[in-house]
Amino acid sequence: MSKVERLNFPIHVNLYSIEVYNSVTFFKNFDPNKTFEKWAVVEADNFVNLPDDLQIVVLPAGLYVIFIHKGPAADGYKTYEFIYKTWLQQSNYFLDNRPHFALMDEKYKNNALDSEEEI
Repeated sequence: MSKVERLNFPIHVNLYSIEVYNSVTFFKNFDPNKTFEKWAVVEADNFVNLPDDLQIVVLPAGLYVIFIHKGPAADGYKTYEFIYKTWLQQSNYFLDNRPHFALMDEKYKNNALDSEEEI
C-alpha cells in the first residue's frame, strides 16, 4: 500500500489479488500449496507517470464466474477448494489459461468474520 500512496493519479477503492497459474493442468489435482505467481493490484483509470517499480496488469476479457467468500481471508482456501474440487467438476464450464482474481472492495476486512470478497 505504500507504493499505491505514491501514485499521482486517481485509483479506485477496489483492490485485486491476481493469480497466474502455469497452465490449466494446475487444477487437475488441486493443492493449495502449489507454487503460482501472485500480484497485488489496484484499479486505475490511467498509467501516466507510473513509478518504475510498478507494472501494468491487464485482465483479459472473457466469461468469469463469481463466488463470494465470506469470513476471514485466512479461510479463503476453503472457498478455493470448493470451487476447484466440487463446483467446477459438477459444472458445464472449463478453465482456460488466463489469470484468476479476487476483488476486495469496501466489504473486505481482511481477517474479520464479516469480511467479504469476490473470487
